[in-house]
Amino acid sequence: MVDEVVTDALWERLEPLIPVPQRRFRHPGRRRSSDRAALEGILFVARSGIGWNQLPTALFGASGATCWRRLAEWQEAGVWQRLHEQVLVELRAAGKLDLSVALVDGSHLRALKRGDHVGPSPVDRAKPGSKHHLITDATGTPLAVTLTGGNRHDVTQLIPLLDALPVLRGRRGRPWRRPRYLYADRGYDYDKYRRQLRDRGIVPVIARRGTGHGSGLGVVRWPVERSFAWLHAFKRLRIRYERRADIHQALLSLACAVICLRKLILN
Repeated sequence: MVDEVVTDALWERLEPLIPVPQRRFRHPGRRRSSDRAALEGILFVARSGIGWNQLPTALFGASGATCWRRLAEWQEAGVWQRLHEQVLVELRAAGKLDLSVALVDGSHLRALKRGDHVGPSPVDRAKPGSKHHLITDATGTPLAVTLTGGNRHDVTQLIPLLDALPVLRGRRGRPWRRPRYLYADRGYDYDKYRRQLRDRGIVPVIARRGTGHGSGLGVVRWPVERSFAWLHAFKRLRIRYERRADIHQALLSLACAVICLRKLILN
């Protein structure tokens, strides 16, 4: 029942963002499958982790190949990113974001196929892998997520993550552009990046390498770890099956939008 409520709310926000396809009049070909059916098929694949060719067409009214193409079309048109940003704006308007603090972290995942943004994973015996890089607000609401090869160091994606933050309106006054504080673990302990954060008006709160555990940052940082658990509850994101990075990124953006929407309508 909860999934149905979320899917209905998701469709209400997605439908106006979908570009209208140009239909040929002389040779129109087969009637295009419903966009709503394609969305439900995409969500089923994302949640269950099954292959696109295993999607039951009779159940959804759209084949796995159709759902994959629709996912790719909408990613190319920027639909998934705009959907995520729209829900974030609604969350800010509802007072459900704490944007004074940002949390960052990275997570490895195995890549079963070669492709874009795949590299030898240092935590999986150099097997092909990728990495999710996530930035959230203080409560763990995902603000932006990026994909790199598994051999990329977390700190190299700190500035790109900040650049990926959307400009959020939804309240009177100036739109939100950046957090006041940024919390990170020892993997981000480089003075060069601390200086870059300060130059942007952000106060870095980063654990120091070579010091004993018990810094106390975990009390603040744990929501970003929980957010990874929310993301990887979408089984298609636990292991990277997609050869194309843009397809995996589309699923990441969709998952972030669903997580934000759950917070908006269920909390």
